[in-house]
Amino acid sequence: MERLDPRTTHGTPDPLAHGGQGAFPGGAPGGIFDPWRYRDDAGVTGVDLVGYKVEATDGGIGKVDRSSHEVNSSYLVVDTGPWIFGKKVMIPAGTVNHVDHDERKVYVDRSKDQIKAAPEFDETADTDPAYRDKLGGYYGETYAAIPPGTAR
Repeated sequence: MERLDPRTTHGTPDPLAHGGQGAFPGGAPGGIFDPWRYRDDAGVTGVDLVGYKVEATDGGIGKVDRSSHEVNSSYLVVDTGPWIFGKKVMIPAGTVNHVDHDERKVYVDRSKDQIKAAPEFDETADTDPAYRDKLGGYYGETYAAIPPGTAR
């Protein structure tokens, strides 16, 4: 299997292109990261991702335990197995770079460390606006921290 090189882009243009006003396919206008919406070119539309493996930019992190396709509220819940002591993490849809349906894998544009450092998943608060703001804010900050020319 061919692995993604985290030093290169993979079908997603640099949102800082065009003088900082570049469009991010499937994202918000002007390259602004939209955590709760799948990118149009990610290959997610109408597909149940439960059971798919999840790949960070630097390796596998687990399997999709639950997924949501709600408008402006989409996310994945990933069971990390033994990777971070069997915890589950909630990953906003905007981090999904692309899906390989033949391999049954979801590729996210964050590293294992970024996902591990995310706010802890709380099943009882997954619809709570304050929790979602905190989680979306965290992933938005990590999006801004990804240097141009790296995987998105």
